[in-house]
Amino acid sequence: MNFLQMNKFDTKVKNLFFLIFFISFFFFSSTFVYAQKSYTIVLDAGHGGKDPGNEGNGYKEKNIALKVALIVGDELKNDKAINVIYTRSKDLFIDLWKRGDIANTAKADLFVSIHCDSHTSNAYGAGTFVLGLRGNKKNLEIAKRENAVILLEDNYKEKYKGFDPNSAESVIGLSLLQEENLDKSLEIASLIQTNFTKSLKRLDRKVKQDNFQVLRETIMPSVLIELGFLTNKNEGRYLNSKAGQQKMGKAITNAIKNYVNHLKLNTVVEVLKDEENFKNNVEYKIQIASGKNKISTKPYNFKNLKQVQVVKVGSYYKYYYGNASEYKEVLKALKIAKEKGYSSAFIVAFKSGKKISVKEANKMQ
Repeated sequence: MNFLQMNKFDTKVKNLFFLIFFISFFFFSSTFVYAQKSYTIVLDAGHGGKDPGNEGNGYKEKNIALKVALIVGDELKNDKAINVIYTRSKDLFIDLWKRGDIANTAKADLFVSIHCDSHTSNAYGAGTFVLGLRGNKKNLEIAKRENAVILLEDNYKEKYKGFDPNSAESVIGLSLLQEENLDKSLEIASLIQTNFTKSLKRLDRKVKQDNFQVLRETIMPSVLIELGFLTNKNEGRYLNSKAGQQKMGKAITNAIKNYVNHLKLNTVVEVLKDEENFKNNVEYKIQIASGKNKISTKPYNFKNLKQVQVVKVGSYYKYYYGNASEYKEVLKALKIAKEKGYSSAFIVAFKSGKKISVKEANKMQ
């Protein structure tokens, strides 16, 4: 290649570079909101203060849970996209309802509650729970044990409106909003559990569903982690050690970071969709929840949202809020729903009572 050819080649490369830069600038500028979004993670160290949790082999659950939570928080704070909030950073007693309230007030993207298990046998291994209908008697006993802290709270009967932590019937209830968050809760639970079992070689006690009151109180994807059994001598010693706590904390941290990365990818799609300005003459609504349980559409069941409608689709009940003929109007309803805590709410469209895609509705204007 001679000098003239080299100059022409360099010019082509420069032109290509600027073309790529030009295209990238406009694409990424449209998703700039995504790049700057902060994700709030609430870390909940189980028990505390007058509630020591289980004390298998003399180890205190409340201390181990707090140390691991602080390790996770310190690691996550290194990521500028993540905002960390602790329900407690010291040895304090915090009501279960308050733990959820802290997360809800912060409009958190994820709630992670950290605990240690116990058993009369020599059981061992790590497990992760999400909120759901009780699966079996063994899971029910774990849920009852973690929920029993309610009895230590002042005026617990008034706060929990008759919820009995020792009643199987009370443990069966499941909020529609948590059903809506179930997929995301299962996603982060699976990531955590995989890190425990694959990276740390802990015995896999699986991802399970049950009714933990601390998870019932939250309105975002939530998980409860049982690090292991303090009643098992070897596992208790491991969890009480600095090395064990560092490893368990790192496994949780890496799972949360992976989860946040997935949220970032989803946010790109949401931002691009929200930028579309549709005008139409069809009916728009906001789907705020769905589940197999049918409940009254009274405002108190839906964060005081009024005129909620319910429609049965297959074996599920879908709950809709708002009714607008223009896209810009339904956006206002979507904002209200999300401010109330329905972070997974989304827009749906209907034509003559039949559900259609939003894009299809736009073409009918």
